[in-house]
Amino acid sequence: MSVGSFDRTPPPFFRQGVSALTKLLVFAALALFLMVADSRFKLVHPLRAAIATALHPVQRLLLVPVESWESAVDYWHSVQATEHADDQSRRLLVAQSIQLLRMTQLQAENARMRALLELRPALQVRSVAAEILYDTSDPFSRKVVIDHGSTQGVVVGSPVINELGVLGQVTRVYPLSSEVTLLIDKDAAMPVLNARTQQRSAAFGSGDSNGMELRYLAGNADVQTGDVLTTSGVDGVYPAGLPVARVVAVERRVETGFAHISLAPAAPADGVRHVLVLDPIGLQLPPHPEATPARRTTNREASK
Repeated sequence: MSVGSFDRTPPPFFRQGVSALTKLLVFAALALFLMVADSRFKLVHPLRAAIATALHPVQRLLLVPVESWESAVDYWHSVQATEHADDQSRRLLVAQSIQLLRMTQLQAENARMRALLELRPALQVRSVAAEILYDTSDPFSRKVVIDHGSTQGVVVGSPVINELGVLGQVTRVYPLSSEVTLLIDKDAAMPVLNARTQQRSAAFGSGDSNGMELRYLAGNADVQTGDVLTTSGVDGVYPAGLPVARVVAVERRVETGFAHISLAPAAPADGVRHVLVLDPIGLQLPPHPEATPARRTTNREASK
């Protein structure tokens, strides 16, 4: 058999049919026709609507994880923003509370200073404003330390007052500070005058926070609860008329012949910040005239 007699055509199973180029051109023309027809005649719109309606549940189902993730992220960011805003609000509230407290303290201090400034012109004695630094460490006495001393003209015995009345007396002086013994100290004593009866007596400190007491008054003395006691001005230290204390209890003891009279200071020692230090009245009195020796007359003066 000769070689040229063989059939070289592929069997029907391997035949390719229409060429790829032909298919490309056909489908491109079809696509172009469909686009033009859909654009001008809306031919594919019902089909597109039907397909969109059929695929809508699938789209919603596929969007559930995405929306859940976005909701979780938004919730996390909102929680963080809320916590940050809450922290900022708390910080602002604390700052405003501190400012309000300082403003309240400044208002109270301003009121006390105004009262002291109004009190100063009414006093005909030299006065200097001072500030209480701290209480002394002795637990058995009631004393405080102020920020003025001998450099500012403070002397031992100077009365110390505030806008409510007498607080105490300077008992020790340093160059830049002074020690003030309060009226409620157990060693404090001062002459007082009953504003109602004009009766003089002596008030003593009780040594504790309860206040003061009147001593050595007869059991039948004319003293009543509510009587106001002021400085008498006879001691040469305190100006007359300054409030000292108020009678809060009167206990008449027949067996001893004396009355036990409890007093409440007019100016409580607790919470005081600013005070006035006065010069003792004795320093402002004119000096006593010294006795001048008698002049000896000479014979010439006698003859004249």
